[in-house]
Amino acid sequence: MKIYHNPRCSKSRNGLQYLENKGCQFEVVKYMEEGISEKELKEIIALTGKKPFDFVRTHEQDYKDLYKGKVLSDEEWIKILVQNPKLLHRPIVVNGDKAVLGNPPENIDQIM
Repeated sequence: MKIYHNPRCSKSRNGLQYLENKGCQFEVVKYMEEGISEKELKEIIALTGKKPFDFVRTHEQDYKDLYKGKVLSDEEWIKILVQNPKLLHRPIVVNGDKAVLGNPPENIDQIM
């Protein structure tokens, strides 16, 4: 398993704690520091069956100031999320060929 984690985010910390409490073995990817490639993000999103816009934190001020009301393609949203990782919902948990947004943490059970 992998968890795409932002240590500064309480929801992301809750997801990490949930995995620890379940006794899961996992790798932590600190995407805010390490970055995330377009290819990797596309693959992760495809594993969830969702659209890139579903991963956008629409309550962030950057979203409201720069993107709200704009009609953008999936490819454009991927590029935006890679360039502005704080707009990416977190945590994201990947287990093999499945992935899920881990907020609420109980969502993680869907891929265990």
